[in-house]
Amino acid sequence: MLEVKNLTKSFGSRVILDNVNLTVKDGEILSIVGPSGAGKTTLLRCITGLEKADSGQFLIDGQPFDPQGTEESDRVIGVVFQDYNLFPNLSVMENITLAPVMVLKKAKLVAEKEAKKLLDELGLDDKGTLYPYQLSGGQKQRVAIARALAMKPKILCYDEPTSALDPAMRQEVARIILNLKKDGMTQLVVTHDINFANEIADDILKVKALDKAFKQVADLDEQTND
Repeated sequence: MLEVKNLTKSFGSRVILDNVNLTVKDGEILSIVGPSGAGKTTLLRCITGLEKADSGQFLIDGQPFDPQGTEESDRVIGVVFQDYNLFPNLSVMENITLAPVMVLKKAKLVAEKEAKKLLDELGLDDKGTLYPYQLSGGQKQRVAIARALAMKPKILCYDEPTSALDPAMRQEVARIILNLKKDGMTQLVVTHDINFANEIADDILKVKALDKAFKQVADLDEQTND
């Protein structure tokens, strides 16, 4: 599904990513684990087009793909941000339907019907009229997931999805990710929590910060979760 070849990224004289290679198989979950400063989030931002890589190649289904190329990028790779990035002045329903209406040009009623289905599936059926400040951290996380799914991406990426959650909410996020896997969603999860990674991932890429701030220190571990 997704292949990254020889990805490099620097900020000034500091090399963050140095010839990074990875593959996320169709319908599987790849976790990238490592400490703060290892370049995990920078890697995710390059894959999702939020940062421009200095060099490297991206392939989707074997075909070259430019994460910053067109609006099509938003429909291929969805992102769930660490701090959720919900619009505070919009309701939950409006947060979820904004991009489908503005980018995909869906009719508002169609977008709302699809959003309601997502909210039902994520246990948020009674939260559509609320605003982000009225939600718990776990609820905001699920709204952020629903918003990303509303664009019907091929790949869903998460940046530290459990960093601000208590253990109970951490398990809820794990359940959601594994349920999406059952539905065939390809997922890439950046996390510092190796236990969480072991729980959800088919493969794990371990990284650590060195002089160049990012170095692959282990091959993909074979971790299959039934």
